[in-house]
Amino acid sequence: MSVSQPALVGAWLRGLQQRIMDAVEAADGGTAVRDAWKKAPGEPLQGEGLTCILEGGELFERAGCGFSQVRGPKLPPSATQHRPELAGAPFEAMGVSLVFHPRNPYVPTVHMNVRMLAALPADAEPVCWFGGGMDLTPYYGFEEDAVHFHRTCRDALAPFGDGLYPRFKTWCDEYFFLKHRGEQRGIGGIFFDDFAELGMARSFEMLQSVGESFLPAYLPIVERRRGMPWGERERAFQLYRRGRYVEFNLVWDRGTHFGLQSGGRTESILLSMPPQASWAYQWAPEPGSPEARLYTDFLPRREWL
Repeated sequence: MSVSQPALVGAWLRGLQQRIMDAVEAADGGTAVRDAWKKAPGEPLQGEGLTCILEGGELFERAGCGFSQVRGPKLPPSATQHRPELAGAPFEAMGVSLVFHPRNPYVPTVHMNVRMLAALPADAEPVCWFGGGMDLTPYYGFEEDAVHFHRTCRDALAPFGDGLYPRFKTWCDEYFFLKHRGEQRGIGGIFFDDFAELGMARSFEMLQSVGESFLPAYLPIVERRRGMPWGERERAFQLYRRGRYVEFNLVWDRGTHFGLQSGGRTESILLSMPPQASWAYQWAPEPGSPEARLYTDFLPRREWL
């Protein structure tokens, strides 16, 4: 693949979004709203996208999956903090990003993102790189679920080098960390950014492998947990932990910052927010409880494989 062929990446991203949403609708039994959009002339960004969102479903309280392909005159600060020589360059960005918030507290929330960013400096060749990954955020932890999720991530990366999974796993643990609370967001997964070291074509193949592994990583966990009975206690804890999710996305997430700083479509950028969340002052779980086990056995960084 040539750096001059972003259409190839865009076509695959659109197909991936369609396959994922087809699977979501089949699992839930509901129908997602598909909202195609295009930036108006004169706005900071030009481009288009498709936001798909299923709300109020039997399985998913909110499942949002967005595709966007946009162009802008100047890379925002969040995109150049590791590449200061590209500050101010025009750019093209495209990607698929999703967050699924299930109704049952025993089914974990999940995030996945795959994207390409191309800087287009006037006096040099385009500079392109890939980013993305996936991570799992359970409210009630299960060892077999964590192992399955991480094993699927490892297997997606294995054809591209033995060192990628441990490297991207550590990167994920470090990235999805609430610094103001000293706490992991979930049990992690894989995360990478500014990635082009395999060459353009092979790096894109790696991105495809990660994106296509999402459904095999997540849906078996959903099917194991969706029928588990739950009540007010579990729901209250789910909403409390969703508050942490909101904190991370608004305070630390580079993707959210990139979208808002670059003049992106706010409604689509914030589809990752849960429909309901809660906060409580200095709340702590009862020692020895299932809720406490999330903090002692699952949130601390560990090797799952």
